[in-house]
Amino acid sequence: MLTAAQKGAPPGVAVFDVRVPQGTKYIPALPGGAPATRPNRYLSSVGYFWLAESNASYNALQVDVTKRMTQGLQFRANYTWAKNLDIASAVTAATSLNEAASVLDPYDVRRDWGPSALNPTSQATGNFTYQLPFGEGKPWLAGATGAAGKLASGWQLNAIVTLLSGFPVTPQVGSNQSGNGDTRVPDRPNLNPAFSGPKIIGRVEQWFNPAAYLLPTPGTFGDAGRGILRGPGLATLDLSLFKATSISERTRLEFRAESFNLLNRANIGLPNPIVFSGGTTSPSAGIITSTSTTSRQIQFALKLAF
Repeated sequence: MLTAAQKGAPPGVAVFDVRVPQGTKYIPALPGGAPATRPNRYLSSVGYFWLAESNASYNALQVDVTKRMTQGLQFRANYTWAKNLDIASAVTAATSLNEAASVLDPYDVRRDWGPSALNPTSQATGNFTYQLPFGEGKPWLAGATGAAGKLASGWQLNAIVTLLSGFPVTPQVGSNQSGNGDTRVPDRPNLNPAFSGPKIIGRVEQWFNPAAYLLPTPGTFGDAGRGILRGPGLATLDLSLFKATSISERTRLEFRAESFNLLNRANIGLPNPIVFSGGTTSPSAGIITSTSTTSRQIQFALKLAF
């Protein structure tokens, strides 16, 4: 590559001079490091450019176990192990918390072939309903009458368990380092060949290690893949207790006690995927500042049906 003097640049005019490995896609900048040249210099910035091209692949193992109602108990449990690959999942900013909202290079969409932003590897759910064996027609306290009989009868216990592994997370540069003019900054960093050790630290203050990445050479795309990190998992247990009491032939009193996230587990949200800020490592890279579920919530309800 020629230097500024070899190119015959006028005195005092800087020429963006970058050397990249042979075969690397390079987008030259204008003299002085101004924004990159455009494929069509008559076209100004475009907010959205929808590309009618995509590809996806989904493979999964699914297990489902169901017990129908017998002796007052029914339950269902299922597990899915899946691998979902595609080119892009986050078509709008509202759904791009774990990846950029546009592809890295619209002239080579295969660069974005990777885990779907919507796909945790493992997902398990379970639920059960159990009519407690007390009161009329049940094994225990079946002979209770009057107020005692009404108090003992009509109880039902319910639970829902949800378990998810982490969603894919795509590390991002946070600026248009490639110089292709994409204002939605989908640029990704380079992998650091000198880095060793786990990329996922797993702490709220730094979920992943930013030292695993390097800032790409200006005018080039980073070689980090899409969705190469995994965010935090999720686990919740919801429990409820129902009581139905018959007051008359047409009147019934229903009581409900419900608890959401009963174990009060802190299901943390997605980490900040922006690795660099102003050319240096961002102090907020990998930090998690939100939760994906609420803390424990308990509510009671009483309904009279007539």
